[in-house]
Amino acid sequence: MIDTQLRFLTCGSVDDGKSTLMGRLLYEVGAIFDDQLEAIRKDTKRYGTTGEALDFALLMDGLEAEREQAITIDVAYRYFSTAKRSFIAIDCPGHEQYTRNMATGASDADLAVILVDARKGSLIQTRRHATICSLMGLRNVIVAVNKMDLIDFDQLAFERIRDEFLAFARGLNFTSIQTIPVSARSGDNVVTRSSRMSWYEGGSLLEALENADPLAGQAAAPFRFPVQLVLRPNADFRGFAGRIASGEIAVGDEIVVASSGAHSRIAGIIGPNGETTRAGAGEAVTLRLTEEIDIARGDLLAPSRARAPLTDHFSAHLVWMSADACSAGRQYLMRIGTRWVGASITGIKHGLDVETLEQRPARGLSLNEIGVVEMSTVAQIAFDRYADNRVTGAFILVDRETNNTVAAGMIQEPLRRATNVHPELSLVDRAARAALKSQSARCVWFTGLSGAGKSTIAKELELALHRSGRHTMLLDGDNLRHGLNSDLGFTEMDRIENIRRAAEMAKLMTDAGLIVICALISPFRADRDMARALFGEGEFVEVFVDTPLEECIQRDRKGLYAKAIAGQIPNFTGISSPYEVPEQPEVHLRLVPGDREAVLRQQVQQVMARLNA
Repeated sequence: MIDTQLRFLTCGSVDDGKSTLMGRLLYEVGAIFDDQLEAIRKDTKRYGTTGEALDFALLMDGLEAEREQAITIDVAYRYFSTAKRSFIAIDCPGHEQYTRNMATGASDADLAVILVDARKGSLIQTRRHATICSLMGLRNVIVAVNKMDLIDFDQLAFERIRDEFLAFARGLNFTSIQTIPVSARSGDNVVTRSSRMSWYEGGSLLEALENADPLAGQAAAPFRFPVQLVLRPNADFRGFAGRIASGEIAVGDEIVVASSGAHSRIAGIIGPNGETTRAGAGEAVTLRLTEEIDIARGDLLAPSRARAPLTDHFSAHLVWMSADACSAGRQYLMRIGTRWVGASITGIKHGLDVETLEQRPARGLSLNEIGVVEMSTVAQIAFDRYADNRVTGAFILVDRETNNTVAAGMIQEPLRRATNVHPELSLVDRAARAALKSQSARCVWFTGLSGAGKSTIAKELELALHRSGRHTMLLDGDNLRHGLNSDLGFTEMDRIENIRRAAEMAKLMTDAGLIVICALISPFRADRDMARALFGEGEFVEVFVDTPLEECIQRDRKGLYAKAIAGQIPNFTGISSPYEVPEQPEVHLRLVPGDREAVLRQQVQQVMARLNA
């Protein structure tokens, strides 16, 4: 059996026979259990479209709605093996409405089987799916011209469809295209070569799948390891768990944290079967390092001689998956590897016509459209071009309010800013500077609605810390607006940049050994998470000043809430812009009845207790 497992998807237009083909393939290789076969016989009578013959599509279409409508809605995964190799088959929906599901399947596959109905030829959705496969980095494609039995196994019809697809695919990045005439219903050329198409000299679909080698070169790519989890079961063990995206790693190899530039060496590798000396692409492992360096979930480990570039501005292909159109200026959450970061679409370069592959002007992208955009992130990300690495170059965009995935993206190139500029580590670190002051450097981040009391509590906290001999600095949101952030407005993009600058300033000051107190509304979780990600474990203390909106309005001496309610101040948090409540703040300060001065002292003591813990 070939060592590599092959993950392949079937895609194409609706009713081209994808589920039937997969069902037939599983049946022919003996991957259907007797009870499953009996269930298909019963379901054929209820849902089937093939008369008395078994309807193999029912094996893949597991949802009730799919069986009733005779279409695939969800992505179905099936596992099987032959004497030569093991497979994971990914059956994707053909209907345009479920293009997002198809893109999900393509992102997880090594090879694509694109079906074409022999009676209809390539349709718009066929070409859309082929384009998405190309964008998703699939370089090996098998075109299965299905339902040949319905055109009497016509050779000329097959060759016409083959030539049309090959002409279209010249504009895509496929390196290998095999075209096979099949009949999924009767099994012609699915597992064994058909005697009814003697004019066809190639092999069957299964032979093509067994001999495919789409993973060549993956192991030769530079080592990339997105950290998924930091394991600390006890004081004597600290490991970093994840799946190797590309390349290989061995005990003794030097690695670097892409975002910080911190260096270490591999002290041990733990795989599924225990300790090992070497691991490669696709393996889930836990890495132990020789030095204790700052690494958190979302960081990317790479070789010191083949570091991943850093950028916060890049171009990318987007496959738009939301009914709400995409437009420049919108803010989203971006997931790249294991990291979440705030991101925005700063410009739309062009759309892509899936029929002709021509670029066309576009001011936005609608559902299922594909285009090239420019994007900006609130913090630098470690990446590779998608053409070089399908894991570290891929991302998704998530709507901040609905938490729905709205787009799949593939990074093309960094823009403007140099990617060969990497952090330089000082010979004196944060802990050493803080030790001179006999304290631990911290960032205390106050968040809450306008008028919640953040600045008041923050000032009293600084005074209490100063009296106890601590060295502090207070960064208040209003004060920053008069200096460092005086060039920023109150659009969503400007507010994200406001938080980014404040967080970067706080990081520099904690690097100097200070206890930095920040008081900003910071309404979005993603922005607060971005700030937290700049600090080590335990160094970021989020304080949620939980004051009800009604109380904030009553306290408002500046009349800001009244103006916001009257529509005179746009994007005002709590009125026309949302505030996302912290989910797990280190300190939760709730409004309690009583003397205001006494309550204030109690709130300060709560924060002090956390800092002294």
